[in-house]
Amino acid sequence: MQDSASRTNSPISLKPSDFLQTPRSVEATGINRELLLSLMVKTMHISGLAKISQLAGNMKLSRQVISELLEDARSLALVEVRGSVDGSMSSEMRYGLTSKGHNWATDALSQCQYVGPAPVPFADFCAQVERQDILKERVNWENLSKSFEHLVLPEDLLHRLGPAVNSGKSILLYGPPGNGKTCIAEAIGASFQQTIYFPYALDVDGQTINFFDEMVHHRINGPKSTESGESIILAQESQDLDPRWIPCRRPVVTTGGELTLGMLDLTFNPHGKFYEAPLQLKAIGGVFVVDDFGRQQVQPQDILNRWIIPLERGVDYLTLHTGKKFPIPFNELVVFSTNIHPQELCDEATLRRLYYKIEVPIPTKEDYCKIFRNVCEKHGLPIDDGMLPFLFESFYAARDIAPAGYHPTYLVDQVIAMCEYYDVPVRLDKELVEMAWQNLYAS
Repeated sequence: MQDSASRTNSPISLKPSDFLQTPRSVEATGINRELLLSLMVKTMHISGLAKISQLAGNMKLSRQVISELLEDARSLALVEVRGSVDGSMSSEMRYGLTSKGHNWATDALSQCQYVGPAPVPFADFCAQVERQDILKERVNWENLSKSFEHLVLPEDLLHRLGPAVNSGKSILLYGPPGNGKTCIAEAIGASFQQTIYFPYALDVDGQTINFFDEMVHHRINGPKSTESGESIILAQESQDLDPRWIPCRRPVVTTGGELTLGMLDLTFNPHGKFYEAPLQLKAIGGVFVVDDFGRQQVQPQDILNRWIIPLERGVDYLTLHTGKKFPIPFNELVVFSTNIHPQELCDEATLRRLYYKIEVPIPTKEDYCKIFRNVCEKHGLPIDDGMLPFLFESFYAARDIAPAGYHPTYLVDQVIAMCEYYDVPVRLDKELVEMAWQNLYAS
């Protein structure tokens, strides 16, 4: 683990020499030859791909590797040449499975149904994780403020968040519901700007782990630069970089009340006979948010006990269905968000392992008014000078209710819905706000 002083404030310059080179031979892939051969035969069996270029694109391997595998398959009488696409000498040759090849594929699918990009060796993955360690990117005041500019928050809160984000240590955000804790956690993720690389799949002792997840890993499809103009060089800009790796933003993985301890383990598909990476592995190099902490079916103490070793030592352990246990790097910023006071979550010994405990307060009257005006402006809705004093006097003060950051959006959305229902011009008046308030709180 590096200290914050060794971080850089600029994007990683992804030069070919810094990353894994495109393998030009089966041996250079680092993957067992028979596993790759089986993967190719399964691909041909399922999709009918017959040209070298198609197989290379589907398996994310070089044409040289595919050619080598096809030679192996021909020597085993698994494939045969079917001629060129249009009969010309310049066209690509087509390959098809023989009956023996189809039988091979069927047997291979009974052992593992994974078909897709070739996996990368787990050791290469761990080495890459170290190269793109989240501690190697320093978030400064400028880019943190920019990530939070859509939120109305006390300035001192940002001053507390900055060091916490840069530390790479765990963060506990707590406070009354509806005041932006989840939005803050997401904005923390957006404050990271570096491009990092993820594989489609991993190979651990011949077992395939499906890693890349379109829901959480957002690939970068074109050149990206900072405001200073410093370019981030992407994989697809160089033929020398391994296509099994995808350039992405640092991920933000969010889980809530549905989190169980089992979701932090490898998921083995008994029918497909391959694995799905757990949440914390998919979040590696990024931000892992545990929202609604304390509302899970398991006790918060149990969840924190599960995290003690990863949080303190930077390493976690996963287990294959064969019983093999192996270490994985735990390189991510973990953010817990809760409506429960920290003292009620767990004992003091466990609580001290959450390095930064930051309260997200209810908005001040000034901040509340700013939020309300921002919401109205977003909808092009005029607001008269008397509306906000009316709200505070007739609702919050009179009923002894604390304002919350989500109230303005809730009330305005309700007013708009009522106006659309009655087919009248959208307006913000006291009668409609009164009706909206009745839906905000159950009497």
